[in-house]
Amino acid sequence: MIALSLAEIAGIVGGQPHDMPDPSVVVTGPVVKDSRDVCQGSLFAAFVGDRVDGHDYAQRAVEAGAVAVLAARPVGVPAIVVDDVVGALGALARAVVERLGTTVVALTGSAGKTSTKDLIAQLLERKAPTVWTPGSLNNEIGLPLTALRATAETRHLVLEMGARGIGHIHYLADLTPPRIGLVLNVGSAHIGEFGSREAIAQAKGELVEVLPEDGVAVLNADDPLVRAMASRTKARVLLFGEAPDADVRGENVRLTADGRPAFALHTPTGCSDVTLRLYGEHHVSNALAAAAVAHELGMSVTEIAEALSGAGTLSRWRMEVTERPDGVTVVNDAYNANPESMKAALRALAAMGKARRADGGRTWAVLGQMAELGDASLAEHDAVGRLAVRLNVSKLVAVGGREASWLQLGAYNEGSWGEESVHVSDAQAAVDLLRSELRPGDVVLVKASRSVGLERVALALLETTEGEVAVR
Repeated sequence: MIALSLAEIAGIVGGQPHDMPDPSVVVTGPVVKDSRDVCQGSLFAAFVGDRVDGHDYAQRAVEAGAVAVLAARPVGVPAIVVDDVVGALGALARAVVERLGTTVVALTGSAGKTSTKDLIAQLLERKAPTVWTPGSLNNEIGLPLTALRATAETRHLVLEMGARGIGHIHYLADLTPPRIGLVLNVGSAHIGEFGSREAIAQAKGELVEVLPEDGVAVLNADDPLVRAMASRTKARVLLFGEAPDADVRGENVRLTADGRPAFALHTPTGCSDVTLRLYGEHHVSNALAAAAVAHELGMSVTEIAEALSGAGTLSRWRMEVTERPDGVTVVNDAYNANPESMKAALRALAAMGKARRADGGRTWAVLGQMAELGDASLAEHDAVGRLAVRLNVSKLVAVGGREASWLQLGAYNEGSWGEESVHVSDAQAAVDLLRSELRPGDVVLVKASRSVGLERVALALLETTEGEVAVR
């Protein structure tokens, strides 16, 4: 964070100093919410969670080097006490971003936010110092913590924004006003909370509504609900996608033999070929979105294509491909799941398996619950099970309770009988099954909503091998 004194911070957040012998002490380190992340000069933000109260760790944070604590009550060490720690953190983030004058790029969407954010970060980092959201810390705590990592040298601040309801993205965008706002898609994620895709579109579109007149709304030309957001912004609109009228578009989209997307990238400045290191055709849209942002910020089509072709995965458990020494490939995509991302991952699995079938390799889909789908849950799980059969996935392993049984039911009703699909109770049962049946050349996809914790299956499969593994 840019250097600010404790007195300055107290003024910004409207807080009262407590047990603070010297308010002129400057915060020179990051703002953190975990005492284990404290370093010399940090400001420790104490949040009250469901299981842990950060105030209980205030002493430990100061002993580790924090100069003070942002707290809701006195904690016996130097502190700035406020009524609302979350609100104070947001106010501090806004003040810092305004002082920096850095270009803020904000993005949202139902699927692909984190993968696209990682691509944008890798492109812009080649141009100038860039700070971006780590992982999926895209809420009212994670976003300001990311913004507060920016320094005077930071030229681009790339922020992922999530929404649990109407007004959430507007709130986040108000904390860190963006000049470039990117909307990827409108899907079924969280439809149980929003009620309809139209309501989701209303929430996601809040991002383009807050853009200034000299800003840019980067919109998916292939998604009608996103394209329609052009009427909700006073900013200039830049379209990306495979549509013929997209300003930044992909043509001749195809998959390599091992399932990596390749395409011709067209921008207003020219054309260049791209072959991604990532797996699955769904990454084409993510890459085009990132290319549109990079184009807007002055990168040439050649620079963009080169950067995209070299970009990898920065965040864990998102199509994380690891090949074991025995030839089994594990695809850990277990960080989260919704109907769109689940179907995209299955198509990627099918593409990866094509090259291995000649050698007897099989494809395994180890799938669990997609959460927060409400009344659509049965139909969506059924549809995923059916798609696995249509894509000729060798074996579906449905893990968990009711929703997993719906996955298997969909596969069964689509024609998967015998041993082509199986329902197991939990992650350990899945691990036991896979350990006994996997053979060289097999590809295993592991995917479910984060709450299921299905990454344990992928990690267990890798822990059982000897020697080093190669992450692609």
